[in-house]
Amino acid sequence: MAKSARMPKKKCCQDKPRCKRCPLRALAEGTLPPGYTVKKRRLVKLDKADRVLAKSTRKAA
Repeated sequence: MAKSARMPKKKCCQDKPRCKRCPLRALAEGTLPPGYTVKKRRLVKLDKADRVLAKSTRKAA
């Protein structure tokens, strides 16, 4: 019986070594679900990726 794949965490916790559900690890391994990407260590949907990036740069300024 195969284990079902779990969704990556919403935010990377920066542990070393990376945990099994880390979005950065999933991105590197190519196991991210379709329609998702990682921006600023956060798991985001592709259609919302630009808004997340804009919001995070606005806070830093």
